[in-house]
Amino acid sequence: MTTQIKPQAVTGLDIVFGGDVKKLLPPMEQIPKGFHDHQNKWHRLVEQWFFKGLKKLDVTPREGIERRAALGHVKACMASCDPKHEHKVAGCAYLMSQFFEDEFKYEVAK
Repeated sequence: MTTQIKPQAVTGLDIVFGGDVKKLLPPMEQIPKGFHDHQNKWHRLVEQWFFKGLKKLDVTPREGIERRAALGHVKACMASCDPKHEHKVAGCAYLMSQFFEDEFKYEVAK
């Protein structure tokens, strides 16, 4: 898979209060349908992260992607009040698939 989307620079405030999702998150119609589905592993990861938090996330960035920047980009999207939850989860799942290798592990916070 060739990475087409690159992480955008975000600030600490973006990560805490949400970033400009119009710039950070792809429009809903540009997110492949598979990422809207609970059967998609990236979708499940983002849902767990959003609702329960993660204790541990073991992901390997794709070539040319800086891990911290990619995670910051996704966190800024997740923290935003916009858009609707379905768009946010599908978009973050898609971004994670673009930024990170397909094999990953995570541990949900308790």
